[in-house]
Amino acid sequence: MLKTEYFYNKAGVSAAYFALGSAVFLSYGLLAGLFVAPIDYQQQEAVRMMYVHVPCAMMSLAIYTIIAVASILYLVWKVKLADVIAKVSAPFGAIVTAIALISGSIWGKPMWGTWWVWDARLTSELILLFLYFGYMGLRSAIRDPYVASKVSAILAVVGVVDIPIIHFSVEWWHTLHQGASISKFAKPAIAAAMLYPLLSVVLGLYMLYVTIVCIQARTEILWRERNSKWVRNLFKEQVANA
Repeated sequence: MLKTEYFYNKAGVSAAYFALGSAVFLSYGLLAGLFVAPIDYQQQEAVRMMYVHVPCAMMSLAIYTIIAVASILYLVWKVKLADVIAKVSAPFGAIVTAIALISGSIWGKPMWGTWWVWDARLTSELILLFLYFGYMGLRSAIRDPYVASKVSAILAVVGVVDIPIIHFSVEWWHTLHQGASISKFAKPAIAAAMLYPLLSVVLGLYMLYVTIVCIQARTEILWRERNSKWVRNLFKEQVANA
């Protein structure tokens, strides 16, 4: 089983590399997507919102799935590190979900003639944002750390049912959203000049997420393990080297 001390040491080194990769991929993807990639013949310049909306929407689902899986590991096998990862993932997940909803509304205004419609995908994505808020709210409201971890983990596992609803909503119901475009890697329904910047933003956003998890998890681990021998020795080394 992965020990928190080992993860703490490795995460510190990994964060720097992922941060560098994130900066490279996000810079290329956003610059190419927002200023270089061709416009859509129907949507015109409004299609550039895709390079923000789509990656954030994808990340919102991926991060909640990670939280749910980590919660299962914690509930069933009592993996403390899994609970740490779940906790520090939630704020970033809520942020990208909010960005996905806001950017989707901005994109939808010139396309649909309205800022918001209660179709299946938009509604289920909004529910996902509430799930993130509920997860973080439970952790903050409950004083006992063990109870807070357990109750929030149960919520995360129950709420994961919303993920397939969001993903398959365009197939199960009639919505204003189009079907899959970039997930069909054999023959993507999007031009290469638009696909590569979009994939670059997605990859950069994943790397940014890993960077944030590594940094925040290290802080959380230090707080949880503050009375352990290895943390006391770590502080002694830092004081001695100061």
